[in-house]
Amino acid sequence: MSVETGHKIRVYATHFEQCDPKRCTTRKLERFGLVTVVPRRGRLPPGCIVLHPEGDHVLALEDRGRAEKSGLAVVDSSWRQGSVPRIASRPSRALPFLLAANPVNYGRPFLLSSVEALAAALFILRHRDEAELLLSKFAWGSQFLILNGEPLEAYAAARTRAEVLTAQSEFI
Repeated sequence: MSVETGHKIRVYATHFEQCDPKRCTTRKLERFGLVTVVPRRGRLPPGCIVLHPEGDHVLALEDRGRAEKSGLAVVDSSWRQGSVPRIASRPSRALPFLLAANPVNYGRPFLLSSVEALAAALFILRHRDEAELLLSKFAWGSQFLILNGEPLEAYAAARTRAEVLTAQSEFI
């Protein structure tokens, strides 16, 4: 299912400079002009949805209008440096169950790279072409869609947060 709305979602990353610059997925996306790196957390656009492992709610189609209007952001920090910092005054959303395809955490649940998180969110918000474009910049990117194809399709088909959580229960 791919229902594109015609609105492109602006994609942002805020950095904590904790990852290896050679492996940093958002820095690579920045070089391709596919993500805007915001140096300070407070500089994200008002209303921008921030992907966070401990989000206020699970991301769902209900968030599409806000994402199309204000953008989608990821916090680029190392999981090994402790918990992912929160961004005050911005709505945060957690992603449902997905497996990592990146070489560092392949097959591990919830340990997604920043590009995987952004692509998953775009897919769930029915912006599949944008998700595929981000992933196309990585040799392993298509593997993320193969590994998570069935759950991503189910999450994108869900209309509400409750339906996403119901769909998630089939994959955990």
